[in-house]
Amino acid sequence: MRFTLTNQNKLLFIIILIVPSLGHTQTQPTPPPCSDPEFSDFDFWLGAWDVRLADGTLAGQNMIKKVHGGCLVTESWVGASGSQGTSINYFDHSAGEWVQVWNDANGTQIHIRGGLTDAGMLLVGKIHYISSGTDADFRGLWTPLEDGRVRQFFEQSTDGGETWAVWFEGFYSRVELESD
Repeated sequence: MRFTLTNQNKLLFIIILIVPSLGHTQTQPTPPPCSDPEFSDFDFWLGAWDVRLADGTLAGQNMIKKVHGGCLVTESWVGASGSQGTSINYFDHSAGEWVQVWNDANGTQIHIRGGLTDAGMLLVGKIHYISSGTDADFRGLWTPLEDGRVRQFFEQSTDGGETWAVWFEGFYSRVELESD
C-alpha cells in the first residue's frame, strides 16, 4: 500500500507540525522588576503636600514621587524658612526593608531603614550633623490618618536609645497642583 500526500494533506501535515511548537515559543510577559507588593508600602506618602506643625504653623511643602518604574520614591522638601532637602526611598529587596537616605542644605544626613508596621512606616538608623561631626540614633514614623493626612514623627537619641527627644512632628495635607 502506497501512501501519497495530496496538497490538502500536505498543508494539514504542516499545520499539525508547526502549530503546537508555536505555543512553546511564546513566553508570558515578565512583570516589571519592582512590582512586588512591598514596593507599594509607602504609596500613602505619594503626592504634593503642605506640612504643618501640630499648632497649625506651616512648616513647608513636600513633593513625593514614585520614579524609575516604581523602584524609587523621591522626596523634595522646601521649608517655610527656605530650607531645602531631598531623600531617596526604596525597598531593599534583598534585605526585605525600606531605606531612606536624606540630605539637606544644612548639612544633615539621615540613613534609616525598616518597614511597614501597624502604626505606619517605621524606619530606624542614624542622623549625622556635618557641621559638628556628631551622630545620633534616629527614627521616623509615617502614619496615614483617617482624614487623608499623614503624620510624620521623628525622634533622636543621644544616649544610645535610652531616651528619645522629638526632632520633628509634621502633619501632611494634600494640595492640588496647578496645571499649565
